[in-house]
Amino acid sequence: MAAALLFAAGYVAGFSHFRVEFAVSLRWIGLGLFLPFVARRRSLLTWTFFAMLAGAELGVDAPQIATQTHFLADIFLRLIRMIVAPLIFGGIVTGIAGHNELRGVGRVAVKSIIFFEVVTTIGLILGAVAINLTQAGAGVTLPASTQAAVPVAQPQGWQQIVLNVFPENIAKSVAENQILQVAVFALLFGVALASLPERKRTPLLSVLQSLTETMFRLTRIVMVVAPVAAGAALAYTVGSMGLATLLPLVKLLATNYVTLVIFVLVVLVPILFLARIPIGRFAAAVAEPAALGFATTSSEAALPLAMERMEEFGVPRWIVSFVIPTGYSFNLTGSTIYLSMAALFAVQAAGLHFSVGQQIVLLATLALTSKGIAGVPRATLVVLLAVSGSFQIPSSAVLMLLGVDTLMDMGRTGLNVIGNCMAAAVVARWEGDLKPTAVSA
Repeated sequence: MAAALLFAAGYVAGFSHFRVEFAVSLRWIGLGLFLPFVARRRSLLTWTFFAMLAGAELGVDAPQIATQTHFLADIFLRLIRMIVAPLIFGGIVTGIAGHNELRGVGRVAVKSIIFFEVVTTIGLILGAVAINLTQAGAGVTLPASTQAAVPVAQPQGWQQIVLNVFPENIAKSVAENQILQVAVFALLFGVALASLPERKRTPLLSVLQSLTETMFRLTRIVMVVAPVAAGAALAYTVGSMGLATLLPLVKLLATNYVTLVIFVLVVLVPILFLARIPIGRFAAAVAEPAALGFATTSSEAALPLAMERMEEFGVPRWIVSFVIPTGYSFNLTGSTIYLSMAALFAVQAAGLHFSVGQQIVLLATLALTSKGIAGVPRATLVVLLAVSGSFQIPSSAVLMLLGVDTLMDMGRTGLNVIGNCMAAAVVARWEGDLKPTAVSA
């Protein structure tokens, strides 16, 4: 309590007539008092939250130092990418070939895709409704010129999107971190392995089971440095952004986070209730991976931990290994809310007036295009720039979003992680395969 009061007093003093040094000292003393409490708790969530506070404070007080810390987050992401492909491969193959789940593969795939499309469509509509109500882009002055390094991409047809699901070279898929292609390869490999006679299947299956267990153990080792990565990522974000870039877009930022909260309460919570999934225990299971995704703005960083937590929650490993990676291309609920909101913000900022029909066509185009562009840095901005020309939306209106894109990315990434974990739990419940003993433990 004393730590929280000192920390809050430091921010109040910062907006008052006190000396800056006095306000900064209060905040750092408050953080120091948090340390004994944090040290006594062996909780990744607690340590991550503390590191985020310290990182944000470093970004405010010493931006020059904070902007040099991003390499720590990059190291963590490299370690995670090292784990992801073998973890997914081993989990899917051992689940199909080792637990006789060959017949369930098709059912799980169909149920997953249906669930993904329904939930993301709701998110797309909710984002459009929210931005139309708040009119956050109306009256915003477009800059005369905007300089930004954003990847250029062309909208893809549905045939190309389907084609990109299937790998042509598994080594290339792993190197380019195409996790959906890795999952498809693992699915086909598992089916092939399951069809072999037992005497030929057992030796390789035993190796893959050991590989998967080793990857989960390696995940626990890597997660030791997760709080450091989270703090470094947030320090870089706060330190590299000035208030001048945020002020014109505060209304959009507020609209985004309020909409994300509404989506959780109005869509995700009722789905959990209808699926008879314990909401409190589910929230406890996803808290750590969601916080990690929020701090690092990377769903990929949270993927191994999310898989581990969902397996502990009671979802079979092969369902976790299939549904969550597939969701990274088809179930980005936070990103779809942001896409519709950002696109219509750009329309409003440009002074354009789209009818309901035009908005529906725009949103449908964004929904289709976004599924073919997973894994690209700043993927949502890439999608918006690729589509904006077809609707006569000036690129300067889209590039204005760069000022708050990272801050909005934090929220949408956290929701993406929660949505994919929930999809795994719901599909397992539909299959009658959610282990009640694990859930109630």
